[in-house]
This record gives sequence, structure tokens and C-alpha cells, in this order.
Amino acid sequence: MTHRILIFSILALATISTAFAQVKLGKTETGSASYYASRFHGKKTSFGEVHKSTELLAAHKSYPLNTMLEVTNLDNDEKVIVRVNDRGPFSRHRVIDVSKEAARLLGIIAKGVAHVSVRVVGMEGMVLLATDEEIDQKSGKVISMRSRR
Repeated sequence: MTHRILIFSILALATISTAFAQVKLGKTETGSASYYASRFHGKKTSFGEVHKSTELLAAHKSYPLNTMLEVTNLDNDEKVIVRVNDRGPFSRHRVIDVSKEAARLLGIIAKGVAHVSVRVVGMEGMVLLATDEEIDQKSGKVISMRSRR
């Protein structure tokens, strides 16, 4: 009986530490991204949310729920901001899975996979951008004010 309590306590502590994990704003990683297949639309994510392929969402292996990420397709420089609402991808060759809408905006639907940069730009659903950046409200893309001049 004491072994069961000890094991349960260890598992509970492990769960608590990941629930309160924080990520440093601006942290960047590169790797491959893919997108959710259509069959996942309407299914529950590992955090209990319903996945909607029309929203700008993502799965990441370690970032906390509601972490906001700027994903940049390094082949065409298209950018989009997504919110982490799931765990994954479950392939060691990919760093992120994005919703179908995010994949469309990034231009990766045809290939299925793209080389991307992923940058932490916010927490708890709030985005913090550089002073020369803004978000296009229609597309969700990050727009650099420098490129508009």
C-alpha cells in the first residue's frame, strides 16, 4: 500500500511541474512542421479542447497550453501566430503540428511538411510583438512595419 501512495505522489508531482512550466519569451527553434489531417477536426485535444481546423492552433511537445507561437515558413517567409492547444507532434523529426488553416497561410498544404522557425511571442493567449511588428486581423499573419516602408 505504501508503494502505491509513493508512486501516486511521484506522478502527481511530475504532473504539477509540467503544468506550471514556463517558456522564455523570444525562445526560437527550427525544424519541420506538418499539419493536422482533416479527420482530427472536431476531436478533443490532449488538453480537452475541441480541435478546429479553421482556427490558428498548434501542437507542441513541451510548451504550455495557450503559449502563443510565431511560425515562419523558411522557404517562403510566410508567418502566422498560433496558440498551443495540444501535445505533439509524435514524430521526432518534427517540432510542431499546425491546424489546416495555419498550414494554408504558411503555404505548406501542397508539400505537407515545411522547414520552419518557431518563436515564442506570448503566453496565456496574449501576444507580445516587437515595436515594428503588428498582426493582420484578417489573416493572423505577422506584418513587419519595416517591409511596408
